[in-house]
Amino acid sequence: MLNPVTTVLGDIPGSALGFCQSHEHVYISFSHPVSVEQLIDDPDKSLMELLAYFRAGGGAVVDAQPLGCGRNAAILSSLARQSGVHIIASTGFHKLSYYPENHWIHSLSEDHLAHIFTGELEQGMYLDGGAVFPQKQCSARAGQIKTALDREGLTPRYRRLFTAAAAAAVKTGKPLMVHVEQSSDPAALSDFLQDIGLPPEQIIFCHLDRAVPDRRVHREICRRGSCLEYDTIGRPKYHDDLEEITLIRGLLEAGYGTRLLLSMDTTRGRLRSYGGVPGLTYIIEQFIPQMLDWGIDREQIEGFFVKNPARIFASHSRNS
Repeated sequence: MLNPVTTVLGDIPGSALGFCQSHEHVYISFSHPVSVEQLIDDPDKSLMELLAYFRAGGGAVVDAQPLGCGRNAAILSSLARQSGVHIIASTGFHKLSYYPENHWIHSLSEDHLAHIFTGELEQGMYLDGGAVFPQKQCSARAGQIKTALDREGLTPRYRRLFTAAAAAAVKTGKPLMVHVEQSSDPAALSDFLQDIGLPPEQIIFCHLDRAVPDRRVHREICRRGSCLEYDTIGRPKYHDDLEEITLIRGLLEAGYGTRLLLSMDTTRGRLRSYGGVPGLTYIIEQFIPQMLDWGIDREQIEGFFVKNPARIFASHSRNS
């Protein structure tokens, strides 16, 4: 039997997630200046989007915004309760460009950061206080650790963050998700994380479908035991949906269908309730029919959205 999945409303069996898009953003409210495109800051509009997703057959989403850069644990909990959509929230860190220079993320030690990330997974998430470290925690817990591999690679400041995140993942058994930027080296990060004791099956590498053109890297990461999350769906600025389907079929043909998650990585401009397109329901309403037309069968599709998330986001057995 699988270990439970932690949502903002508590632990549930992985089988209860239902249809899950594994890397989304349903609420973000930055205090640090960013583009309007990165703000998803109207709870009523976010609720409308989740309700439409629920009506279309969506059961769960992973909200990939980590601690300290616009995540709001209380609002995520309210959105889950009102919409009926299970939300898996994230602790961890994003690209350092998302934090002002005086933010606590730049100065805390590895041990302190690991303690914070672990606490958010085991006890409750902090109510975000911006650059000043928040003091209040709520009962809602994070269900994964989000991290970000920037173009600068494993410089000392990122090694400190990844070491802390890996320590929290090892202690709690929770998955560690990696945002991958173009021109970065996910294979080198994979080596680093495994060298410091994080089992590869706990690692999810995101965005390789648009960030890493060398498909051998995708297969190598899967061969090591890690998972990929593809989300360049309905994003013609990168490539069309047929190219995405070609990538998915390539992983299936290589025997790695059980290591693949799919999602949309939504922004404000891609949520209908905020006036954008194509909306959170796009995969269900349009992309799945395209996959079926191009020979990806229903059992494989169920793997990407139901079986794989239920397994991958479940807690892994802790190391002794």
